[in-house]
Amino acid sequence: MKTYLITGGAGFIGSHLTEKLLAEGNIVINIDNFNDYYDLTIKIENTLESTGNVQCTIDNVQLKKEERLKKLKKTVDSENYTLEVVDIRDLESLERIFSENKIDTVVHLAARAGVRPSIEDPILYQEVNGRGTQNILECCRKFGVKNIVAASSSSVYGNNKVVPFKETDVVDYAISPYAATKKSNEVMGHVYHSLYKMNMAFLRFFTVYGPRQRPDLAINKFTRLILSEESIPVYGDGSTSRDYTYVSDIVNGICKSIAYVENNESVYEIFNIGSNSPVSLAEMIETIEKVLDKKAIINRMPMQPGDVDRTYADVTKLKEMTGYNPTLTFEEGIEKFVEWYKGK
Repeated sequence: MKTYLITGGAGFIGSHLTEKLLAEGNIVINIDNFNDYYDLTIKIENTLESTGNVQCTIDNVQLKKEERLKKLKKTVDSENYTLEVVDIRDLESLERIFSENKIDTVVHLAARAGVRPSIEDPILYQEVNGRGTQNILECCRKFGVKNIVAASSSSVYGNNKVVPFKETDVVDYAISPYAATKKSNEVMGHVYHSLYKMNMAFLRFFTVYGPRQRPDLAINKFTRLILSEESIPVYGDGSTSRDYTYVSDIVNGICKSIAYVENNESVYEIFNIGSNSPVSLAEMIETIEKVLDKKAIINRMPMQPGDVDRTYADVTKLKEMTGYNPTLTFEEGIEKFVEWYKGK
């Protein structure tokens, strides 16, 4: 049994990772601020589902945020799971949590998400993603936590001309504030590795999808709109592509990265974590239509600032160093997502 601190553990990826680590008999401390980026109820449902409290509900969604979170905390806190409703910018609260627990490994997933919103409020993204990550690193240093796995993003590659994207590619040409914060976190992480010999892996996630996906992301959004016979916004001509990666493959890669940092001394690595199989926007829509057996109503729109043309992960390094091996095809993943969506 080990003790894992997960930041952003009530989110999409974090809740799946929490579920897996708890099922393996570990202790999980979840730090999440339950911000208003999307409906608070979704994160509450993620938390209940990932901790096995599937029969529980936060019955009155009209309760004030503080009352709902207090009720949730009382519902899910147990011997092996603790929920801390804390913002990673709050260094004093983070230090309390680190001082009260003997943490084996930190999995840092918390961030302000989204490329387009980061263009509208870059200072917020720097505050949360930059200073928030610095706070986590400082707490690890101060309280002797040597193992860190942290979320980066495929967005750091910008409009890289050479595919597939490799960890050795130059990533100095970000095209959104969000991407810039993720790149700067990798650099700051190396500072702490170099000075304090922390074991560290930064994971460049490539377009994750599956059950509990955020409602603003394309697959969830398109599924909802197609089923309700509303038009879907399609930016560009449909030729842009993404390396879609099913969430169970992502969690498998995170766990293998955790094992890597825990079983090695003074390591610092950046890993791509994707499917190594890009899918165009047009193909993605066609696959959802096929699984739903329903045609989409297309609303063609111009490309948006900050959007990249394509992502395509070379996952050779992660495979060779950790044994990572994505298993689901895109259509299989969409079938699983739709099954979950219709059953929720």
